[in-house]
Amino acid sequence: MLLVFRSIVLALLLVLLFCFSIVLCLLRPMHKDNVYVLARCFAAVTPLLGLRVIIRNLARNQCQPCIFLANHQNNFDLFTLSKVVPKGTVSLGKKSLLWIPLFGIIYWLSGNILIDRNNRSRAVATLSKVARKIKQNRLSLWVFPEGTRSRGRGLLPFKMGAFHTAIATGVPVVPIIASCQSHIRLNRRNNGVVIIELLEPIATDNVAPSQLRDFAAAIHQKMAAKLEQLNIEAAQLMAAPSHHPEV
Repeated sequence: MLLVFRSIVLALLLVLLFCFSIVLCLLRPMHKDNVYVLARCFAAVTPLLGLRVIIRNLARNQCQPCIFLANHQNNFDLFTLSKVVPKGTVSLGKKSLLWIPLFGIIYWLSGNILIDRNNRSRAVATLSKVARKIKQNRLSLWVFPEGTRSRGRGLLPFKMGAFHTAIATGVPVVPIIASCQSHIRLNRRNNGVVIIELLEPIATDNVAPSQLRDFAAAIHQKMAAKLEQLNIEAAQLMAAPSHHPEV
């Protein structure tokens, strides 16, 4: 019964949000704060999932312009990670997203950037344009460096595109880690806790192109260690529902 109720309510809310998104994007297409406004809307849906989201070091999302590096787990990212998206931020996504009915057009009109990962020369050209936009418009870029959903498999290997862009622009990277979300079920009344932590900004202006892979590997190691830590903490909190940490 809960599954049916949540599914119906979520479907209705998503229809309303998509309608609002279309109006917003038509009134101000490609505006640098469109993603922020829509993120706030999706984040507001989180309580319906029976989920408590704990956010740590939120002030670090004001380190702008920068490149945010977040772990990508499943479709629930749309509701949980949206809570920490700041103004002046756009995301980098696969060009294939454009072909998802309705969502693809909204994603593009929101000001997000599409990249063709199957064509290296086009991908490099897109990243060069992104670097210019970051510098000229003081935009921040939100990237899922794994390039695909991990679905509870830990932190997957990183693609190098985000790191090329960071070094080209000289802006810092801000790693963002969300604890495991694979336990979330629409038919479960209490889906427990997801902890999201923003790590300290990491400078890139002193990183040479020849050091790119080592630089990315060091960040991957740091994020993987933090993910393991947050997973342990979230599991402990779920086992002790009387504990109420600060949200």
